Amino acid sequence: MDINKLITRAKNIILTPKTEWPVIAQEQTDIAGLYTGYVMIMAAIPAVFGLLANVIFSPLGIVFSFITMLLSYALALGMVFVMGLIIDALAPSFGAQKNQMQAMKTAAYYGTPGWVAGVFQIIPVLGALIMLAAGIYGLFQLYFALPHTMKVPQEKAVGYTVVIVVVAILLSLLVMGILGAIAFMAVAGTAALR
Repeated sequence: MDINKLITRAKNIILTPKTEWPVIAQEQTDIAGLYTGYVMIMAAIPAVFGLLANVIFSPLGIVFSFITMLLSYALALGMVFVMGLIIDALAPSFGAQKNQMQAMKTAAYYGTPGWVAGVFQIIPVLGALIMLAAGIYGLFQLYFALPHTMKVPQEKAVGYTVVIVVVAILLSLLVMGILGAIAFMAVAGTAALR
């Protein structure tokens, strides 16, 4: 793992997406390389800072906070893979080229702004707003990515992007629902023990 390369990639995706996505589209890699060299590291940022925020601000304790961190991390890793499959499956509907590796690269990198913004979780309320804005910007990254990675015609890029964004939002709500249900059960369990 080259940390300087990882930082440069994240910075370029956030600051210069129009020039970075063509570079990403040309790179040769595999799913294991994407995960070990980028996704697993970047997805750890919000997980670790979420743990810190829970330990500092949550009355649930360190054990529950650690379990929440592991679960949110695992769900983030899974979501990248599922989004890659969805991006690839939807490609023919928008005149794009079906290419699982390019779809996985798209899924692996478009969430970068949200992952980087994960450090702000330690700031109550403001941190959540920053993460929301970064997450929205991450979804906007799809518009820059899809013409390069999936070869979608420019006139169909907006529709392809919108459909993927809707799917990503629905999956995110599902993930938040799972985490919320676990938190609720933990709170209810803690209250019942008192």
